[in-house]
Amino acid sequence: MLAALLCTTAAVAQDAPPPQPVPGAEDDRQRAQQIQEGIQIGLSMDRISITADFSGAQLTIFGALENPDSLLSRQGRYDVVVVLEGPTRPVVVRRKSRVLGMWINTESETFLNVPMSYSIASTRAFQDITDPGSYRRLSLGADNIHLQPADVDDNPVTIEEFTAALRDRKKAGGLFTDNIGGVHFLSQNLFRATLSLAPSVPVGTHKARAFLFRQGVFIKEASTQLVIVKSGFEQAVFRFANNHSFAYGVFAIGLAMLTGWLGRIVFKRD
Repeated sequence: MLAALLCTTAAVAQDAPPPQPVPGAEDDRQRAQQIQEGIQIGLSMDRISITADFSGAQLTIFGALENPDSLLSRQGRYDVVVVLEGPTRPVVVRRKSRVLGMWINTESETFLNVPMSYSIASTRAFQDITDPGSYRRLSLGADNIHLQPADVDDNPVTIEEFTAALRDRKKAGGLFTDNIGGVHFLSQNLFRATLSLAPSVPVGTHKARAFLFRQGVFIKEASTQLVIVKSGFEQAVFRFANNHSFAYGVFAIGLAMLTGWLGRIVFKRD
C-alpha cells in the first residue's frame, strides 16, 4: 500500500504542468522587442539671415515619433532631447598671469573641432531621462562634448583645466545653453522644441539632432541642417574678408591710417 502510494505520488509530480509566469512580468520587454519606433524632425526655417543689429532669436523645431506605443505614450515614458550644434573650428585657450605688474599670456592650449555654439533642449530634467553614462556615450550635453586637444601628450591636469575654462567661457557668452522642459509633446507622437540662438551665433552650417529615449534607453536619432548667413553690407564684407584676406588686411590698415590722419587734421590745435 505504501509503495503504491509513493508511485502514485511520483507519477502525479511528473505529470504536473510547469509553473506559469506571472502575468505582465515580461510585458515591457516583449513590447520593447516588438516595437520599432522612429523619430523625424523639421525646422521652422532652414536658413536664417542675420544683420549687425541681430539680438538673438528662438528657433522652433517640430518632430514626430514613428510607430510609438500608445500605452507608453500615455504613461509619458518617451523622452526627446534636441540639440543644435554649430560649425566646428580650432580654438586656442590662453591663460594670463601677472608678470612684473602686467597681465600677459603665459600658457595656451589648442583644441580641434570645437563646436562654436551648442544649444540643447529636453522634455524634462536630464537626470530624469537616462543615466550619465548614456549621455557620455552619445556626447550629449555641453559637459559631454569631446574636446580634442592638439597636443595629446600634454599634462592631463593642464588639459582638464583648459577644457573646463573653454566650456565656462562658452556658457558665459551664451553660446552653450540648455533649456530643460524646452521640448513639449503636442500629442502622443508630435512634439515641439524651442532652442535659443545667441546674438553672437556663428555663421555657417548648424546641425540639429533629436534623440529619442524610451524608459531611459536610447532608441534612435534624427538630424537635419540649418544654415546661418550674414546679409546686406555685413555679408559683403564677410565674403570679401574670407575670399580676399590679403587685400582685406591691406584695406583695413589703410583705412585705419586714413582715419588717424583725418582725426589729426580735424582736431589739430593752432
